[in-house]
Amino acid sequence: MNPALPPDNPFARESELDFRLPPFDRIGAAELAEALAAGMAAQLAEVAAITATTEPATFDNTVVALERSGRLLERAQRVYSAYVSSLSDDAIRSVETEFAPRLAGHSDALKLDPQLFDRLEQVHRARHESGLDAEAVRLVERLHTDFVLAGARLDEAGRQRLRDLNQQIARASTTFNQRLTAAMEAAAVHVEEVEQLDGLGPDAIAAAAAAAIARGHDGGYLIPLLLPTPQPALAWLTNRALRRRLHQASVERASGDAGTGPVAVELARIRAARAALLGFGSHAELMVADQTVGSVDAMDAMLGRLVGPAVTNADAEAAVIAELAARDGVDLAAWDWAYYAEQVRAERFSLDAAALRPFFALERVLFDGVFFAATGLYGITFTERTDLPRYHPDVRIWKVDEADGTSLGLFVADFFAREGKRGGAWMSTFVDQNRLLGTPAVVVVNLNVNRPSGDAPALLSLGEVRTLFHEFGHALHGLFSDVTYPRFSGTDVPRDFVEFPSQVNEMWSLWPQVLANYARHVETDEPLPEATAAAIRDAEQWGEGFSTTEYLGATLLDQAWHRLSADDDIHDPEAFEAAALKEAGVAHPLIPPRYRTTYFQHIFAGAYSAGYYSYIWSEVLDADTVEWFRASGGLRRENGERFRRRLLAVGGSVDSLQAFRDVVGRDADITPLLRRRGLDRPET
Repeated sequence: MNPALPPDNPFARESELDFRLPPFDRIGAAELAEALAAGMAAQLAEVAAITATTEPATFDNTVVALERSGRLLERAQRVYSAYVSSLSDDAIRSVETEFAPRLAGHSDALKLDPQLFDRLEQVHRARHESGLDAEAVRLVERLHTDFVLAGARLDEAGRQRLRDLNQQIARASTTFNQRLTAAMEAAAVHVEEVEQLDGLGPDAIAAAAAAAIARGHDGGYLIPLLLPTPQPALAWLTNRALRRRLHQASVERASGDAGTGPVAVELARIRAARAALLGFGSHAELMVADQTVGSVDAMDAMLGRLVGPAVTNADAEAAVIAELAARDGVDLAAWDWAYYAEQVRAERFSLDAAALRPFFALERVLFDGVFFAATGLYGITFTERTDLPRYHPDVRIWKVDEADGTSLGLFVADFFAREGKRGGAWMSTFVDQNRLLGTPAVVVVNLNVNRPSGDAPALLSLGEVRTLFHEFGHALHGLFSDVTYPRFSGTDVPRDFVEFPSQVNEMWSLWPQVLANYARHVETDEPLPEATAAAIRDAEQWGEGFSTTEYLGATLLDQAWHRLSADDDIHDPEAFEAAALKEAGVAHPLIPPRYRTTYFQHIFAGAYSAGYYSYIWSEVLDADTVEWFRASGGLRRENGERFRRRLLAVGGSVDSLQAFRDVVGRDADITPLLRRRGLDRPET
């Protein structure tokens, strides 16, 4: 029990629930605020005890002691992050506004503590002569790098300047996030007449009606915005005026002086100043200093290899789509692309995206697809736990067991969009696996699927099916973690490597054995026709020009913002964005970037600043690994065990690229990625 907290605070002691799941039914904003404050104070006292000892610095009394510290704060902060992301209301936003800068200051108090860093330096210098095993040596090296990149070698004036900058970043990121959440909710498109929704399936129309009621409308239908630029309904709406309205609501959200653009400018400026203080030429250079890509030059070389072929493919797709639109007398615009692209898909491959949805009921995709593939590969099984407390009624929890029946951890899922929940999809943890503290993994996956009306089943698009497999790949990375120290647990790997295992898991969504198991019509139980399954695979490269170009637009926009200097004076973020896209060669008139500046949450309110490149950098490894799986027989336990034991289980405890080599047997080759995205053909 922590004496700094009242005994009735649920964080005052370790959770007594199975797997140390937080007692959500007892945790509100007030309890969180108490625990965060007490947790920071407790960790500062624990670190003070480390630095106060007169004994020489050793691995145990310094590094292990540091790894053991902060347990109360860790418990509280995991729940705080989940509530901010998934349960944001006035009370939680108030806690976020207060504690975001305080938590940033607390991190600085640790990593800018000269006495603590001096002890860490002593252990670092002696690491090879201290009889430490390989994981312990790596822990010393990783922590030392963490501290150095956080400014531990600055003098006192530099440390104070860094503290000030980090406070400004924390406040600005919080402002960006809160403004964006409010703007997305305000920008949802409301329509009065059902005829305007022609083209949407009955489930989508019912969901739009339910969303209107949930958001306080007297009637009509509401299309909420999802985080990226493309909105799924654009592929099916026959009403061109509504398509334009929805598209413009998407690309214009959070714009204007009261939006997020000025905050983005300020964040880029402050981050540039921090990078300069730390001795780097830009925030981008600082961010890649400890990533697998190695340098901005290596990143530029990879991205530069993709831009030309991607835009060429996009132009070829545009020509086909424009010809089809012209039949309707339509001069193709950005809001028409998805609609006519689906018509091309229907004509060329006999695929109707709306007609596919009844074959992708969420329950079947989850149980007979995602869980089925995981059992086939790894032998694990899933048992739903309805007896455990949840932080929202939408949340579901499964106990995950090994093939021999021993317990592995908990999988928590929060699938549906709602007010107060940020857009997109993500995985995080409530408890990290590690042997030092004897904790298993408790992982949570969030999606933003439209809630069905009444008792109707939730139906997914093919893209949402892939997203579910993707996020579950992250969950497996956390569940299978088998490391000694918290610093290395699960997804605690370089940012440009973390997407790799989850992207690999996407392959099973269309694997014939898996697809045949879950893709059954929700009403008739008829299996997805084999001809349709074959058409889905045949159509995989259709649209890759668009998707690669819109992705590169966002990636290169991220780099443009984060290669500015602190002296660059940006008055108009929209004009800066347009110029940056043009200079990068991705300013396509029909393809806006996947994220525009004003709603680029990943980089301005998340962990991907100057790191959005990591998705395609990881995809180089992913595409190569998928080919290894195929050559090795696919969905086999032997393959799953190799991938699990040599890569997923080791987390950050070994070099990430070495873990890749341990699975595939060689360095990565970019050719499979180029082939997958149709970028291996000569430019014309």
